[in-house]
Amino acid sequence: MSRAPTPVQLILLMCGVEVLSMVGAVTFPALLPTFIDVWNLSKTDAGWINGIYYAGYLTAVPMLMSLTDRMSPRRIYLACLVVSALASLGFATLTDGFWTAMLFRALGGVGLAGSYMPGLKLLTDHLEHARPHQDHSRAVAFYTSSFGIGTSLSFFMAGEIAGRWDWQTAFAVTVAGPLLGALLSVALLPREDPRPHQAPSTHLLDFRPVLRCRAAMGYVLAYTVHNFELFVYRSWMVTFLVFAAATRPGQGMLLSATAWVAIANLFGLPSSVLGNELSRRIGRHRAITIIQWTSAAFASGLGFAAGAPFWVVIVLIMLYGWTITGESSSVTAGVMAAAPPGYRGATMAVHSCIGFVGSFAGPLLFGVALDLTSINGAGGDSISSWGWAFAFSGAVVALGPIALAMSRDKREARKA
Repeated sequence: MSRAPTPVQLILLMCGVEVLSMVGAVTFPALLPTFIDVWNLSKTDAGWINGIYYAGYLTAVPMLMSLTDRMSPRRIYLACLVVSALASLGFATLTDGFWTAMLFRALGGVGLAGSYMPGLKLLTDHLEHARPHQDHSRAVAFYTSSFGIGTSLSFFMAGEIAGRWDWQTAFAVTVAGPLLGALLSVALLPREDPRPHQAPSTHLLDFRPVLRCRAAMGYVLAYTVHNFELFVYRSWMVTFLVFAAATRPGQGMLLSATAWVAIANLFGLPSSVLGNELSRRIGRHRAITIIQWTSAAFASGLGFAAGAPFWVVIVLIMLYGWTITGESSSVTAGVMAAAPPGYRGATMAVHSCIGFVGSFAGPLLFGVALDLTSINGAGGDSISSWGWAFAFSGAVVALGPIALAMSRDKREARKA
């Protein structure tokens, strides 16, 4: 590839690096049953360790994303790929319980904050420089889908490596992913980033122009509840499948729980791309509303189905995973299109920061719900406990379309 890659080459490069950067992202939730046993964690403790990753993300992302309007996104992107590698290395070599796990999970979230959305901005800036005034939502859809591919690979690698060796090895191997991604980026990305079309007129962390933009904030709130549900799914699904398999003594899983969750994540990948195509045909607001309310309906029944035959549970999580990711690219493309001129990076910072409040709160509050609805306080010890926890998640995501409806102005409503 030349120093100036074509748009297709650029999309393939950025999607490939995104996959590599994510190989350690869900190693902890993939191995959560092991950690609950080895470290004697409550479900609330496990929720904290799951959620602190996204707290680290939302703490760092306002500064890092705002800086992409003012300095090279490439530098931020490369530095944070290295941070992601260091977080996995620290977890593999220095973690021995709740507090050290919290530390290195939070550091991993900082790495994600400087690689995921800055990478997307880097991609779209180059695409708009090469082909201005075109719809790049399909590139956004492929990039956001790459997040899911990386997550699936992370689930699969964690289960297989830990099963053959141990959890420390599973974390150590993932160090290679973001480091390889950084090397590929150094070698293949253009050295110079396109200059922004319009410079921001306020100071670095002044988000008032974004917060005043009703259209953008509607997508931000829809993204928040999307993340709440998505990261409940990714943080707790392995543990849920282990529980569901145990409800019927003697029934086999055929594959490990981590393998099933990896397959479910891969199965759901096309939904983000297809959801974007649906948005292009019937409008973003309408498509997001249909998808999020369908997802809420699945969530409301999933936990109560834990006692069904295991193959039924697998079918349900496959379908549920499809609906969870269906609106992802539409929401992200919508907020980027609605960004005030000169404030795309700041808009994506607000989008990420507020949105990842949902990512932090979802796994934590789901664990709290399991503890509060359990029979003996152990958390997740009954079908009803899982049922009410998933129903709670569904009720949260059902608020997304309401936020979108309240944020759209009359002119936009007439165009829909």
